[in-house]
Amino acid sequence: MSSTFKISFYASALCAVILGLWLAQLWQADKQVRLHTEHFLAQIAARDWSGAGDFISADYHDDWGHDRKEVLNRLHLVLRFFTSLTINAANPQVSANPPAGWWSAKIQIAGSGSEFAPEIIDRMNGVTEPFVFHWRRESWRPWDWKLVRVSNPGLEIPNSGV
Repeated sequence: MSSTFKISFYASALCAVILGLWLAQLWQADKQVRLHTEHFLAQIAARDWSGAGDFISADYHDDWGHDRKEVLNRLHLVLRFFTSLTINAANPQVSANPPAGWWSAKIQIAGSGSEFAPEIIDRMNGVTEPFVFHWRRESWRPWDWKLVRVSNPGLEIPNSGV
C-alpha cells in the first residue's frame, strides 16, 4: 500500500468523522428547535408567507383559536402596514425532548411603515409575558420540525372573523 493512499485514506476518514460530529451536534433536538424558531421569525420579518407557512404544521392551533390558514392570513394582514420590520427575541429559552420541543422568549419588534405601524409596535412590545412556540418533530429525520402551537397569556387578540 502506498503512503499516498494511506494519507488519503486517513485524511478522508478524519473528514468523515468531523462531518459526522458536526451533523450530530447540528441535529440535536434543542438546536433544531432554536434554529427553526429563528428561521421562522426571519421569514415573518421578511414577509415571506410561503416560507413562514413551511414551518407551520397542518394541525396548528393557538391560544386565540387560529389554525394554520388563519395565522398566516392574520400575519399578512397586520404586517402589510410595515415597510421594514425587525423581530428580536430577548433571552430565549429552549427545551426539547423528541418528538416535542418548545422555545420561549419575550419578543420585541421594531420597524416603520404606515400610520398603524407604531400602534402595532406599541401593542406588541407592551406584552410582558414571553411567547412560547411549541414544536413537534414530524418524521424520523432530525431536521423535520413543525410549529404546532403558539401561546402567550399576556396577548389578547380579538376574534374578528378574519
